[in-house]
Amino acid sequence: MFEQMPGPWQAGRMRSENTVSADLSFRGLVKQVSDVQLVARMDQERFTCYAGFDPSAASLQVGNLVPLLLLRRLQELGHRPIVLLGGGTGLIGDPSGKSSERPLPDREQHDANIRAIAKQVSRFVEVDGARTAPPASGEEGSAGLVLDNAEWLAPMGLIEFLRETGKHFTVNQMMAKESVHARLARPEQGISFTEFAYMLLQAYDFLHLYEEQGCRLQVGASDQWGNITMGVDLVRRVHGEAAYGLTTPLATNPDGTKLGKTETGTVWLDAARTSPYELYQFFLRSDDTVVGQYLRWFTFLDHDTIRDLDQRAQEAPERREAQRRLAFEVCRIVHGTDEAKLAAGAAAALFSDDLRLLDEDQLLTALEGAPTSTKPASVLQAPGWPVVDAFVSSGLAPSKTAVRRLIAQGGCSVNGEIVSDADRSLLREDLLFGAYVVLRKGRKDYHLLRFQR
Repeated sequence: MFEQMPGPWQAGRMRSENTVSADLSFRGLVKQVSDVQLVARMDQERFTCYAGFDPSAASLQVGNLVPLLLLRRLQELGHRPIVLLGGGTGLIGDPSGKSSERPLPDREQHDANIRAIAKQVSRFVEVDGARTAPPASGEEGSAGLVLDNAEWLAPMGLIEFLRETGKHFTVNQMMAKESVHARLARPEQGISFTEFAYMLLQAYDFLHLYEEQGCRLQVGASDQWGNITMGVDLVRRVHGEAAYGLTTPLATNPDGTKLGKTETGTVWLDAARTSPYELYQFFLRSDDTVVGQYLRWFTFLDHDTIRDLDQRAQEAPERREAQRRLAFEVCRIVHGTDEAKLAAGAAAALFSDDLRLLDEDQLLTALEGAPTSTKPASVLQAPGWPVVDAFVSSGLAPSKTAVRRLIAQGGCSVNGEIVSDADRSLLREDLLFGAYVVLRKGRKDYHLLRFQR
């Protein structure tokens, strides 16, 4: 669970980084703004701001942390956050970043996703579920809300929506948006009227939150820029008042692919889908070229600490201090300090080659994402199962010749111990907790052998 951290006003002293402009600038969190003076104004004025999240699954994933933690950063600096769940818009589907039409979701699963994400996001921002009206003039405090746009979109009739919202936008304006233009450039895909209208629904969300909650700012990832500016425009057209938009850079891997999409699947914030250890390992593997950026986006470490980690990474990249701190902080924010310590301890034991320091649960957690195979314990009867056969069977090497070559290079280990003899065999005494043997090739490739007891 996210652990509440003191805001700058609670710390007894102010630092220059405890302003929106200084913090967002240092962290590189501003990609686009609808008004060049917006960030500076946020140092002087109190804003209610919101970010929307799509309930396409029963959990958010690591890429969603950037806007979600941005809401928390703004809350720590005195602004009021609203987490908006797309209970209504999620039934339509956002075409942004999609090359083809999304399948319409199952209503029952969709509703279950909303409930799960609502519970999840309330761990990241301090919410006041009882508040239904904007703060009174001059009222202090920044407790936020978690809202579902189905509350106002579902009861709305089509005629009412077209009259109150649709009349403010031209088809030409909508077709010029990148999310639509990209789909129209693919005539075999195109875009349905359903998804074409999505941007109008999101624009109405901003109008509704402006009217009901005094919300003047929407934040989101840069792929949402077109949708965000539609809402800014709608508030101006209906009320003649200024509303604002701010986007963060898209969180990507060094190769430009979307962060959190791996060969083994999506990296989720739900521990039942992605274990704390897997989350820790995901960030521990961060490339040197992006670890500084990730420290700024995904942690609440102060500026001096991050600069120090930058320097350590530059001077001794092989020690991976920045990656270890990043992994611990993200795991702590998402799952709590206790789980972060367990994940860090398991990783340390795994990489220190002292697997016997782990208990059985820690061993299985540490290797939760590793390939696994099951064998009968009878193969360990004397004279045992040849190591070269075990490595080939596990898929860690393509042939016995390749295994022997790796052994000669010191690249194979059993239970953390380097194999020096290519004629070695696995025996019952090699079993950890009477059931497991851990094979490793190099420093990163593991395979867990389970033996039926």
